[in-house]
Amino acid sequence: MRKLLWMLLGLGTALAQQISPQGIIVNPVPTDLKVRVWVDKDPGKRGDALYRIGEPIYIYVNVNQDAYVYLFNINADGKIDPILPNPYERDNFLRAGETRRFPPEGARYRYTITGPEGEDRVLAVASRRPLSLGEILDVERGEVRVRGAEGLARALSIVVEPLPDRDWVTDVARYYVGRLPAPPPATATLNVNSRPQGAEVYLDGRLQGRTPLTLGVNPGRHEVELRLAGYQPYRVTVNPRPGERVQVYAQLVPEPRQGTLSVASTPPGAEVYVDGALRGRTPLSLRLPEGRYRLELRLEGYEPYRAEVRVPSGETVRVSARLVPLPRRGTLQLDSRPQGAEVYLDGRFLGRTPLREEVEAGRHELRLLAPGYAEYRAQVEVRPRESLRLFVELVPVRAVLELYLNVEARVFLDGEEVGVARGGYLRLEAPLGEHELTLVAKGYRTLVQTVRLSGNQVLRLTLSPL
Repeated sequence: MRKLLWMLLGLGTALAQQISPQGIIVNPVPTDLKVRVWVDKDPGKRGDALYRIGEPIYIYVNVNQDAYVYLFNINADGKIDPILPNPYERDNFLRAGETRRFPPEGARYRYTITGPEGEDRVLAVASRRPLSLGEILDVERGEVRVRGAEGLARALSIVVEPLPDRDWVTDVARYYVGRLPAPPPATATLNVNSRPQGAEVYLDGRLQGRTPLTLGVNPGRHEVELRLAGYQPYRVTVNPRPGERVQVYAQLVPEPRQGTLSVASTPPGAEVYVDGALRGRTPLSLRLPEGRYRLELRLEGYEPYRAEVRVPSGETVRVSARLVPLPRRGTLQLDSRPQGAEVYLDGRFLGRTPLREEVEAGRHELRLLAPGYAEYRAQVEVRPRESLRLFVELVPVRAVLELYLNVEARVFLDGEEVGVARGGYLRLEAPLGEHELTLVAKGYRTLVQTVRLSGNQVLRLTLSPL
């Protein structure tokens, strides 16, 4: 790839036998994560797209699940160029079903074919979690620090090694520059080896021999399986092209020594967790490698059941748990300002604030009542064996008092002057409840009267002359 408005694509054939899903890097474990990469002239991925030098090219990629996607172009001369991420496209997280084009519409860069002639390939790597490519890729400069398909394969193999087997997958798109190559041979070669050697090799279900083994196969998809007594079967799918040589090397894994864990509960239907992982509901029987395990049973409304169990090889360990119901009461602690408010729970009088009461667990309707204050109403939830603490600030309720007097007078409420009844009239607001009303006018006797406000009220009062 050569730089032009950030970078331009270069092409070649020198590494044609090394950049396939089988030859460069392949996940031998079947996975439901899929990635598909193609170029604009070959949406059907026939591998015969032809570009001339100076032509633009667009690369497309799609995933069937949420994944982080990395794209590399491997040139014929062994040079490797990054496509994603790059200095202008750092977001390499694709949602399930999403298809992206590079460069996208309105991008500040473009890809243009510059040569040399031959076959190039675009490698796509999709992973459920981000990969640490700092040793391979310099995003700021748009450079890959390794050269050639083999170098890239070795570097990527190290990066994906810590990942769970089913968390990554690859795909390759092929295209040509200048002219199409001569028709390849009609067959492909399959080299199969294993460690330890001597494993039976099955091709599409038929025994072919033992490792190490070289087979001539028809191009296309084939299922390869290796079997050796005392080891887990090794399976991989290959899809060689005509004339391609595909290497399959299997590091066989010894079969684990296993036992059976049988779990039952009263009542049944409890979730079964083994070492923190949900494995099903009771009753449940599990085949496990021999060893010690943390067992936990969970069922709503019951206390968790926990135990440590040892599963010997070739034996069955039975666990029968009688689950204990959770307590169904909790504590309600309630206070208010002002204190002394009446407390009602689901319409039942509990007492006055402050109070502490044991109540049934669940949701309840809470009401607080106090003279001169607005009613407080709320939904509360009390959890089993837990304490719910609430503090309520009650809101005073006010009323309107209208005064009609025979003279202009100063008006005092509870000892505090609240206004002057000019022309013998005054309108004021006061909290509900009992108040002392005092009227003072020059030349008239002072009038003191108790007023109880339970709502808006009108008072007509007459002051007597001295």
